[in-house]
Amino acid sequence: MRVSLLLSLLLIAAATPAAAGTSDTLEVAVDHARILKIPQAAETIIIGNPSIVDVTVHDAETLVLTGRSYGVTNVVVIGAGGNVVFDDSVIVTSFEDHSVRIYRQAARTTYACAPQCEPKVVIGDEVGAFAQAAGQFAAREGMIKTDN
Repeated sequence: MRVSLLLSLLLIAAATPAAAGTSDTLEVAVDHARILKIPQAAETIIIGNPSIVDVTVHDAETLVLTGRSYGVTNVVVIGAGGNVVFDDSVIVTSFEDHSVRIYRQAARTTYACAPQCEPKVVIGDEVGAFAQAAGQFAAREGMIKTDN
């Protein structure tokens, strides 16, 4: 009975859109951009949660999605006459290439390693490591900005 129940659950999971890998979901890595071509000119763009993904209009039929924080939201694009041009979910995931995560019990610190390892500001890292790396990045940005 347990085997048949497990098989039934697996078949149901395989039939769901998320497991089937439908095109109704876009993936964008946090701190990365993805180009989205739409079939018609956009007049209005609605972002379900702008703290998860940001959308920039490159031209009337080209949008740039940028992952801001982990999570799932949606993007709706409305064209001329109020017709829906695009309406899909967007999943913002982590980007692990050239990264190393160090765990000290539950505390995590992330480093970008390409080829040398340097601190990386990653949501979910230990508060002290995150604050220290973010503070150093902010101080560096302040040093290179000039008043015009």
